[in-house]
Amino acid sequence: MASTSTNPLLSSKFFGTKIFNSPPTPKIVPKKFIVPQSILNRNNNITNHAAIAALLFSSITPQALALDTPPPPQLIEIEAQKPGPSLPFSQNLTLNAPKPQTQSNPDLPEGSNWRYSEFLNAVKKGKVERVRFSKDGSTLQLTAVDGRRASVVVLNDPDLIDILAMNGVDISVSEGDSGNGLFNFIGNLLFPLLAFGGLFFLFRRAQGGPGGPGGLGGGPMDFGRSKSKFQEVPETGVTFADVAGADQAKLELQEVVDFLKNPDKYTALGAKIPKGCLLVGPPGTGKTLLARAVAGEAGVPFFSCAASEFVELFVGVGASRVRDLFEKAKSKAPCIVFIDEIDAVGRQRGAGMGGGNDEREQTINQLLTEMDGFSGNSGVIVLAATNRPDVLDSALLRPGRFDRQVTVDRPDVAGRVKILQVHSRGKALAKDVDFEKVARRTPGFTGADLQNLMNEAAILAARRELKEISKDEISDALERIIAGPEKKNAVVSEEKKRLVAYHEAGHALVGALMPEYDPVAKISIIPRGQAGGLTFFAPSEERLESGLYSRSYLENQMAVALGGRVAEEVIFGQENVTTGASNDFMQVSRVARQMVERFGFSKKIGQVAIGGPSGDPFMGQQMTTQKDYSMATADVVDSEVRELVETAYKRAKEIITTQVDILHKLAQLLIEKETVDGEEFMSLFIDGKAELYVT
Repeated sequence: MASTSTNPLLSSKFFGTKIFNSPPTPKIVPKKFIVPQSILNRNNNITNHAAIAALLFSSITPQALALDTPPPPQLIEIEAQKPGPSLPFSQNLTLNAPKPQTQSNPDLPEGSNWRYSEFLNAVKKGKVERVRFSKDGSTLQLTAVDGRRASVVVLNDPDLIDILAMNGVDISVSEGDSGNGLFNFIGNLLFPLLAFGGLFFLFRRAQGGPGGPGGLGGGPMDFGRSKSKFQEVPETGVTFADVAGADQAKLELQEVVDFLKNPDKYTALGAKIPKGCLLVGPPGTGKTLLARAVAGEAGVPFFSCAASEFVELFVGVGASRVRDLFEKAKSKAPCIVFIDEIDAVGRQRGAGMGGGNDEREQTINQLLTEMDGFSGNSGVIVLAATNRPDVLDSALLRPGRFDRQVTVDRPDVAGRVKILQVHSRGKALAKDVDFEKVARRTPGFTGADLQNLMNEAAILAARRELKEISKDEISDALERIIAGPEKKNAVVSEEKKRLVAYHEAGHALVGALMPEYDPVAKISIIPRGQAGGLTFFAPSEERLESGLYSRSYLENQMAVALGGRVAEEVIFGQENVTTGASNDFMQVSRVARQMVERFGFSKKIGQVAIGGPSGDPFMGQQMTTQKDYSMATADVVDSEVRELVETAYKRAKEIITTQVDILHKLAQLLIEKETVDGEEFMSLFIDGKAELYVT
């Protein structure tokens, strides 16, 4: 690709340029000729008539002869029009006759435009006498030793000056440059290179110029301008019908859409258009999709960008980009400006480790001014998304900037069914696929998680060379997402396989017989990820949505977690237990300590919360715990935690020793089939006439 070249001394990149040769121009014989001393006599008269005749009428110019044959030490110029008086044939010699057409030097390229490679070859052979660079260094005019002139497009070759100097070529620069010598020329070019080269490179890198990955364009001083970091979409093409599982959020945003469509209905009552809406929710719940749907429903332009695009290396660049964004948005009003992950720039000012970030603080100050400052922004509605509303600046959240916060939560069962239907479009599904069952097996999944689930199921079906996606592929994809890929080539001995089967059967048996606990969905002893086996429970949707857990449920959860270790002890003995229950112990300890310290489920501690979390939110996760109680209280907490764990262990052991026959049957079934679903598992309890555990 051809591109504009710059001075070879000012650039380090190499851009290929192809120059096409023009037809050769006819040469004109010069008026002066160089005659060797050997054909003149002492009085400088021509004595060799044959030599001078050959010199005048030869088809090769004297200059070319002088180039091909080294000239004698002494050369004398004579005028062709004024022959000497001793020339006896001067009256018969027609010197003013038309000059014969000359031929070009075979060592030099033809035409007035030379390729760069041809130019370098001619320089190295000593065929170039002088060069004159243009002011910008992109082209040069050369003069060959035979008097011809040609132009060359200069490539960005840093070694060009050295090559010219080594071959004795005279260098000059046009348009007022002095051209007093090679060192003057190099000095004039190297001074600005050394003075401004580093700063120029930083500016262009920061703004995606030629020095960076952004390509060509822009000067070094326009780094504060927005480089189209935000996207302007005149029509998104997304409506609320394309958004599933977020009915409550769509209801709250419908007023914004209606205001954009029918502003007179609201202005007649004195209502003002909301200036901003903050979409808050976990990652993958569809906040960006909702913002595009609002613009699509209202039929207004949509400006979208990420908040991280505003924060740059130089202070003031982010504020400049905020001004640029709102300036373009106001020209297209009414419109919607969507800022994704606004916590990247909207964090609390003047907080954090080592003080605040000047660039980020100036950016958020400019954002606050644009949303509700000295100048109004009528017709521009700002939608922002974040999953960390706790770290946002209070000035950003006040009414007048973000007038309302819309929570986009994880979808419920009905919402997950709709989302699965949306993401199953264009996929060949078998008749045995039941979205209701899939939705109940995926509690807490977001829209992005469900999309990934259907995509993984389609990949598995293609890998198995199937034409349809069945419930087995969806189930295997779900297990892959939750626990990791299946280890098909894992070497598992029969003894280890038997131990894992009894361990997982212990979890399932205790969970099935505990009152008010989640039903068993599937049991597997196939190794996945770091787990040798897995027991899947189907949690209650109501419990997940409300987030309320009773004391009995937490006690049952601890007993179920200890069921695996208890089964190993009962079947294999105390001395043959393994480390497979390490994660179970961590879960039990965490639940027991939360019951004592945070939930008020201890009689000795009472309804007091102790040991609250501490730490700066800018440090990320709150890793430390503040000890606000005495050592005596700590001893009481430890004793209460131990008592809860021991009680759960006793309950699990009672269930397993009482229903050991069902334990053996379930373990044997797992060894044979490796996977047992919930229906087969419940049939064992019906046949064994097992009853729920009663405290």
